Amino acid sequence: MEIPYWYRRVFLLAIPLILSNLTEPLLSMVDTILSGHLPSPAVLGGVAVGGIFFNSIYWSFAFLRMATTGLVAQSHGAGDQDQLMHHFGRALITALLIGVLILALQKPLISVALALLGASPEVHRNALVYCSIRIWSAPAALANYVILGYLLGRQHARTALLVQAVISVVNLILALALVLWWHWGVAGIATATMTAEWTGCILGLALMLAMGARPIHIRYSELVDGGSLRRLFALNRDIFLRTLSLVAAYAWFTRTGARSGNAILAANAVLINFLWIAAYGLDGFANATEALVGEAVGARRVADFRAVLKASSVSAFTVAAAISFLYLVFGRNIIAAFTNQETTRLLAAQFLPWLIVLPLVAVWSFLLDGVFIGATRAQELRDSMLISLAGFLGLAVVLTARFGNHGLWCAMLAFMALRATTLALRLPGIERKSFAMAEDPAEALSPK
Repeated sequence: MEIPYWYRRVFLLAIPLILSNLTEPLLSMVDTILSGHLPSPAVLGGVAVGGIFFNSIYWSFAFLRMATTGLVAQSHGAGDQDQLMHHFGRALITALLIGVLILALQKPLISVALALLGASPEVHRNALVYCSIRIWSAPAALANYVILGYLLGRQHARTALLVQAVISVVNLILALALVLWWHWGVAGIATATMTAEWTGCILGLALMLAMGARPIHIRYSELVDGGSLRRLFALNRDIFLRTLSLVAAYAWFTRTGARSGNAILAANAVLINFLWIAAYGLDGFANATEALVGEAVGARRVADFRAVLKASSVSAFTVAAAISFLYLVFGRNIIAAFTNQETTRLLAAQFLPWLIVLPLVAVWSFLLDGVFIGATRAQELRDSMLISLAGFLGLAVVLTARFGNHGLWCAMLAFMALRATTLALRLPGIERKSFAMAEDPAEALSPK
């Protein structure tokens, strides 16, 4: 039985992206596993808090990847290669400037962030060591977002997989050497991650050059074109506010867990990796949807847009169900792989049911994010996330006071449901706005 055309396209693009995305959390997973096998729970807590700091910083600038994917995908669909390179050039310059600014402000950034996360003194000391070393890869980490956005927009999923895999392998090998052989502890974990991020950046740029991307194709006058810069600024602003709201939700989640004691903090640090695994896996379909929706919008084909929605929805939900089943059967084994501390294992197992249900709810928020990013409808994304954040904070305060850490995980599940619902309500307007400018209705029809 032949697989329908759009299901094939979604899967051929999504499968390497799923593998690519799954390599990304290996940076924090390797850090968590190694620190989880060191003597003190405060080491695991320190690395977890440090990881939250970098996730918060870098996710705040996730617009670098998202905006690049949407703009490049639309230029790719329209067949405008010159404009495609100018989108990349503007984004890369922005990423490098932000990275340099982070380095210049590193001391107050780290101090304020660790104070807000409210960790114990011992956890704070470990987190400070981790952050002070890893922050030197900030320009590379942000440039990697732009490179990944370019590769996704061009639908070079296998190349994206290669870059992410190299980052993970370098991190793993160096972390094992520095921690297990040379006993650098937290400093070794941070040094390995920093080195891996710079390696990925250099490799990504080299592969782009090998595939035909040339700086000489970029014209300075076009690069600083006022209209293009204003569009990019508006798009980045709305995605930034959307991502900042998402970061705020996760930061509140971590802070609430930390205030419940080191034991809860350590258990949640293990369990949050279940969320990252599901998120990065399901984001493979979201990323494929971004690229294919962007291509459809750029080519003015509304039938392609509808076909992508159908194929990606069925495919993503199937994978979400498989992830939930995996957590149901092997959840305790996965917890045991992250830490050999029996108290942390037993405590994490109490909250495992929330992680089993989470992929089935979160899949729709991830997938709809991809639709709106591909269509570059960032304002709707921003408004949806602001509403969802307000709902999450209210529920987190009420439910945590009544049910403790169970209430906190319940609020996180509701947060995912709110994101999906608010985006779904705005979905009918996306097709109308994205394809309203087609000059000829026949141009919006797919030949497939």
